[in-house]
Amino acid sequence: MSRKSKSFSKEIVGRAVWESFVKMDPRVLVRNPVMLVVEIGFVITLLLTFDPDLFGGHYGGSERWYNSTVTVTLLVTVLFGNFAEAVAEGRGKAQAESLRKTKTDLFAYRQTANGSFEEVPATTLHKDDIVRVRTGEMIPSDGEVMEGLGSVDESAITGESAPVIRGAGGDFSSVTGGTKLLSDELFIRITVEPGESFLDKMIGLVEGASRQKTPNELALSVLLAGLTLIFLIVVVTLEPMARYVHGQIDVATLIALLVCLIPTTIGALLSAIGIAGMDRVIRFNVIAKSGKAVEAAGDVNTLILDKTGTITIGNRLASEFAPVGSHSEAELVEVAVISSLFDETPEGRSVVDLGRDKGFARLREAYAAAEIVEFSADTRLSGLNLEDGTLIRKGAVDAIKRLVQERGGSVPDDLDEATERVATAGGTPLAVVKDADVYGVIYLKDIVKSGMRERFAELRKMGIKTVMCTGDNRLTAATIAHEAGVDDFIAEAKPEDKMRLIRAEQEQGKLVAMSGDGTNDAPALAQADVGLAMNTGTTAAKEAGNMIDLDSDPTKLIEVVSIGKQLLITRGAITTFSIANDVAKYFAIIPAIFITMIPALKALNVMHLTSPHSAILSALVFNALIIPFLIPLAMRGVKYRPMSATGLLLRNLLVYGVGGVITPFVGIKLIDLLLTALGVAHL
Repeated sequence: MSRKSKSFSKEIVGRAVWESFVKMDPRVLVRNPVMLVVEIGFVITLLLTFDPDLFGGHYGGSERWYNSTVTVTLLVTVLFGNFAEAVAEGRGKAQAESLRKTKTDLFAYRQTANGSFEEVPATTLHKDDIVRVRTGEMIPSDGEVMEGLGSVDESAITGESAPVIRGAGGDFSSVTGGTKLLSDELFIRITVEPGESFLDKMIGLVEGASRQKTPNELALSVLLAGLTLIFLIVVVTLEPMARYVHGQIDVATLIALLVCLIPTTIGALLSAIGIAGMDRVIRFNVIAKSGKAVEAAGDVNTLILDKTGTITIGNRLASEFAPVGSHSEAELVEVAVISSLFDETPEGRSVVDLGRDKGFARLREAYAAAEIVEFSADTRLSGLNLEDGTLIRKGAVDAIKRLVQERGGSVPDDLDEATERVATAGGTPLAVVKDADVYGVIYLKDIVKSGMRERFAELRKMGIKTVMCTGDNRLTAATIAHEAGVDDFIAEAKPEDKMRLIRAEQEQGKLVAMSGDGTNDAPALAQADVGLAMNTGTTAAKEAGNMIDLDSDPTKLIEVVSIGKQLLITRGAITTFSIANDVAKYFAIIPAIFITMIPALKALNVMHLTSPHSAILSALVFNALIIPFLIPLAMRGVKYRPMSATGLLLRNLLVYGVGGVITPFVGIKLIDLLLTALGVAHL
């Protein structure tokens, strides 16, 4: 299903229609001063529909119909504004309901005082409770692994099907409620109270209605309120001016004029733009703890990225075979490929591919009777047990050494030399053994992700400086940095180095974004203006960041920056369009109001509208209809293209400024022609 269809699904639209009426409660609408003024105007014209002489004016026979038409149009305007906000909120609420389903019917095996385990509802678990989770069971709540090592399926939370290893100690001991244990057994200490789990927080975070307005939204709200007050004063003074020239302006017309002149378009769509910005981040499986975090991403000047998993693919691939002892490269290639035939990991497949490139290929069918030994976090080895009893393994060098010693073999003297050469170059060495005989080392290289250089060049056009931080030695770091095209790098980086860099940039008035997953990253994540924490990381890291990447893919920080800029540009574009709209509506309404009192103003009727009533109603109807037409733009956002601030301003003025003037001229004239054809224009 496409994103558009999800955003405008039958369920979301149906609920949005209902909420459009619910949001007409003045206590709710008071948050949006512009639309509150429109609603007040609706109430007044509704009263005038039943009693045209309510304010002591004199109206002709057709005025009741005219008042009712204005009333209906104002009602539709308010409903369209509420509908825009409700649609934007709808996707977040739908996702929240989906997340709530993962919490239902969860049970846990909690340790009792005597050491046994009792089955209890997961909702009754408290902080520091110890629970046991076995293969195939759901992890009942957020916690830290106290004992055990196992593979966990986090797809219910992250959407990623690949399982992850979780075990006691280190930065990968954190587990999340609602995920599933695929292997082994874990003993977990619960780290949250009921209602405070990460899943609970996610539910609250994705519901856009509960978000706070960003500083720019608040500033724009103040501007809109100010413009509304100014135009209210202007409109109120028109009636005395009309009397001065021996004319009269009815209340319904004054209200219609006010609604058309105040920036109703941006007023109706402002909340929808902000909520949709957070929604676009959620679509990338990134949870923003506030709209402010998304908006701050749009103004980022410096982007700090880890190397492994961010700039490089994370899964290192085989690039070289280094034989040891008396073995040749061909012998090593043969054993390495056989050990990897049934290894479905990226590393395993890369070994088979590299072996094929070197002229050695084997089909799985030839080893169908062999016993497959899966990789284990405990042994750190994988491979095959052949039918004739031959043992073939590949894995961590120290694990291979231990295996050889256990089987009474000897470790080649040049194994350490080959291992050190690979490690010094920044690679990962995997040793290969057949029975108790070490054949050599597979060089797994950190590969820079395709397109990284282009993406960093795009960020450079945005004015964003990229800095790679890595614990690798300077030579390896320099090689990767040059290949990736980052602006700068820090090798052998420690946590305090990241903090020092962030503070130095912020002291220069810059906004800084960074990614991290470990407890040692928590201070820097908290210090950064945009801190993107990995969901696979520790609780400390997730608490410190103001965004959480559910897929643990730090490269998405680039998308987050683009979405932040898109949010700011969308708001600016629609604001420009809204204000430009008013220019055209001036030419429709102002001459129409005074044309009978001051005939000379007929020259200003450049649109040649049929009658004063037709002009006013056409402008008012257009003012209402333009809101739903702009909802897709507010939801989707204006596409961001890297360019200078001057270029961006010029594009906004040409596209949305000029377009905002031309569109009402065309739209109002077409509506006027329709009203004329229906015989309404002369009523």
